[in-house]
Amino acid sequence: MNIHEAKTHLSQLLERVAMGEEVVIAKSGTPVARLVPVQTHSKKRVPGSAKGEFTVPDDFNDPLPKDVEDLFYK
Repeated sequence: MNIHEAKTHLSQLLERVAMGEEVVIAKSGTPVARLVPVQTHSKKRVPGSAKGEFTVPDDFNDPLPKDVEDLFYK
């Protein structure tokens, strides 16, 4: 869909996007933008659901090795 058509029919485009459709807008035949629905409902997070999947190493708070630290201070 070209920019002029998108401007003229923005309300209808937004309704289509709200229904899950993806709309590509082009300028002189070249795609420049994509309208996609906003994800309004995210998966509910449950505290502790990843328990046991990761263990914090004992040296987690230890200083970085010198060669790694040097990468941050160039």
